Amino acid sequence: MPEKIDYDAKIPNNVDLSSNRRLQRALEGWQPRFMNWWAEMGPTLETQGVYLRTAVSVGREGWAHFGHVVPQDYRWGIFLAERNPDRTIAFGEHKGEPVWQQVPGEYRADLQRLIVIQGDTEPASVEQQKLLGLTAPSLYDLRNLFQVNVEEGRHLWAMVYLLHAYFGREGREEAEALLYRNSGSPDTPRILGAFNEETADWLAFYMFTYFTDRDGKYQLGTLKESAFDPLSRTCEFMLKEEAHHMFVGTTGVDRVVARSSELIREHDTMDIAPHGGIPLSIVQKYINFHYSVSLDLFGSETSTNAANYYTSGLKGRWLETRRKDDHQLTEDSALLDKPGADGTWGQDELQAILLLNLDLRGEYIADCHTGLKRWNRILADNDIDHRLYLPHPGFNRQVGINAGYHVTPDGTIVDEETWQAAKSHWLPTEEDLTFVRSLMKPVYERGKIASWVAPPTNGINGKPFDYEYVYLT
Repeated sequence: MPEKIDYDAKIPNNVDLSSNRRLQRALEGWQPRFMNWWAEMGPTLETQGVYLRTAVSVGREGWAHFGHVVPQDYRWGIFLAERNPDRTIAFGEHKGEPVWQQVPGEYRADLQRLIVIQGDTEPASVEQQKLLGLTAPSLYDLRNLFQVNVEEGRHLWAMVYLLHAYFGREGREEAEALLYRNSGSPDTPRILGAFNEETADWLAFYMFTYFTDRDGKYQLGTLKESAFDPLSRTCEFMLKEEAHHMFVGTTGVDRVVARSSELIREHDTMDIAPHGGIPLSIVQKYINFHYSVSLDLFGSETSTNAANYYTSGLKGRWLETRRKDDHQLTEDSALLDKPGADGTWGQDELQAILLLNLDLRGEYIADCHTGLKRWNRILADNDIDHRLYLPHPGFNRQVGINAGYHVTPDGTIVDEETWQAAKSHWLPTEEDLTFVRSLMKPVYERGKIASWVAPPTNGINGKPFDYEYVYLT
């Protein structure tokens, strides 16, 4: 399969689409619907050009090209990582067998469902971020928003290709439904709860790209291990693009914490709201919210579906091939912390294969801690005696074993009355949200930035911060 992407085709691709005229026509029929969705649900702010990264090959070197592109003219397409002809299935009951190039009939429904759920998240985040360009704190940030948006659109293309190429009429119908559902719609919402939440300000955007896109990283990582090779190669390439989204979140929160630290030192007070900064207490509430709703995306801690996906070879663990076990888990066990009706925590020992969602969540939580270390280092470097933290995994949960319990950020199980009385100290209130949104004034002048966030340390692709990243109308 060619590594280089064919940009002369109507739909850029490296899957030799021209050799399958039926599939090509089907995807070319879906393309106008995608463009209509982008025009209606994509970014509201119109531009004359954005300094965007576009894939030119899928190899390790030289895979991205930068240049000013009008977003609606971005060359969305279908890109799979290079095929390894010697790849074998790494886990489950088919371990050691050659990976599949076609969908086995007995796993068709499960594979389609996994692809649809992943595909549904991609356009959802674009819809959630539709209005953010109107309040961008700098041209640099505006450029990053558009980069995230166009790549989420391309990730939608990646899943739609699989549905069209391998799942027949049902796959085509599911591809249509991916454009029919909309984030936050009362009648046709997105499948997963976090993708129906509003992203109404830039602090929420940074938190979303840090916490929720990081969930995406781990979900893609499990699908990259799939025995269905086209899905594996699709997700491997998507992970390259996903890394930038998390960079936006990590450095975005960096810059909020840095600016808040400057204002705390300048005015010798933690109450920097009157000085146009975001208090660390509000930053913590945003962390609490976005982290907890992102944990819900991992599903229930115990899952027979996840166990069946693993046994069948459909979905592995994070970095499966680096694990030092038998990759079948039939004899392994693990511990599950569970809340009790008496307000105490207990533990159950269960088969490890039933706790795969918990395993993946643990990898995610460890990764999330790296951001907290960064942000707290900024505070320490500014001699500020305050530290940000991740709340207990049971905090504010709507899915899994903790749903229905009231767990404080430090892990204490309390009654509903106590929870309601203290909730405003832990989660953003309407007053908090209104205040943050009051700071969201657009700054479109080159080299300038909003007063609530620090400029980046480096620009994009070696360009300076004051580069004209976006040509506005």
